[in-house]
Amino acid sequence: MTEAQGIALALILTGANRDDVTQLLPLVGAILPILRKRGRPLSKPVVVQADRGYDHEKYRKPLHAAGIATQIALRGEPHGSGLGKTRWVVERTFAWLHNFRRLRIRFERLATIHEAFMKIAACVTYWRHLQKSFC
Repeated sequence: MTEAQGIALALILTGANRDDVTQLLPLVGAILPILRKRGRPLSKPVVVQADRGYDHEKYRKPLHAAGIATQIALRGEPHGSGLGKTRWVVERTFAWLHNFRRLRIRFERLATIHEAFMKIAACVTYWRHLQKSFC
């Protein structure tokens, strides 16, 4: 899960045979409070955007109950929902993480080691983003 600039907010490693949609609610729950210049830290996202694979009421209802708006493309509708204008940020984040060879080609047998490398890569990409924005 990323924020609007492409910075990873939460990462979960699962097996390749698991559906991505099963990890939507755990990802939202894994987001740590986000500090702001003023006011209380944000503890939940304002909007969750997703592709057609997440279009089901059993995923929308818990998000709406938590006060999180959803922008999820509808199944069966023609392409052009407009989410591509902002959803590309997530794909760019995947590309940033795949710039690290150890993530692109998995050499580790233990999932915990691979997850650690994934989180280190997310920290490095965040550090690079901070360097660009403040220099």
